[in-house]
Amino acid sequence: MQKVSIIIPVFNEKDTLRLLLEKVEQANFSGLEKEIIMVDDCSNDGTTEILKELSQKYKVFFHEKNQGKGAAIRTAVKEATGDFVVIQDADLEYLPDDYDKLLPLLINNEADVVYGSRFKNEENSKNFILKNKIANKFLTLLTNVLYGAEITDMETCYKAFKREFIQAITIKSNRFDFEPEITAKIMKKKARLKEVPISYFGRGHDEGKKINWKDGVHAILTLIKFRFTD
Repeated sequence: MQKVSIIIPVFNEKDTLRLLLEKVEQANFSGLEKEIIMVDDCSNDGTTEILKELSQKYKVFFHEKNQGKGAAIRTAVKEATGDFVVIQDADLEYLPDDYDKLLPLLINNEADVVYGSRFKNEENSKNFILKNKIANKFLTLLTNVLYGAEITDMETCYKAFKREFIQAITIKSNRFDFEPEITAKIMKKKARLKEVPISYFGRGHDEGKKINWKDGVHAILTLIKFRFTD
């Protein structure tokens, strides 16, 4: 039986982690066996203690110092053994129910990479903070201009890959610039990338959202950098 690896980078998500895992467990995996891999990026709010408990059931790895989302994903990707890999944030902005939209395109060999687009689902419009929506639209437009692409949501968390494809990519970015880096390298490899509409429930910084305007600047610089370098 084919298997999917769900990789979850975690930093200070004690209030959402258990509920997120319940939703992951209940999700439809398109008939695939599943493996759940979590990487604790040196949390300091009690998340680490929860993950130590959960390590009896799941694959859990711990960073000794905070490095960022990209570094956590890099650790998890190395440990993935599934035929496919899906990235899942530890908050509740995305619904694991949408795995069943992403995975069939990989199972049926219709794509090498599948992005879950928040902007292809009109119901999400009310769930975005306006400034975040504008920033995401701009970064996606810049991606399309630089790489000759036609995607609608570069910054989406929900990215699904054939395992051998993502493991063949050297991920250099440690923080949120993982998203533009991986997209740039997908485009340069001329991979078969498809998008499907997904649900989205954006949260604000008062609810624990960690990305900020500085990360937006880094994303711009990352897109430009990897357009001309490897």
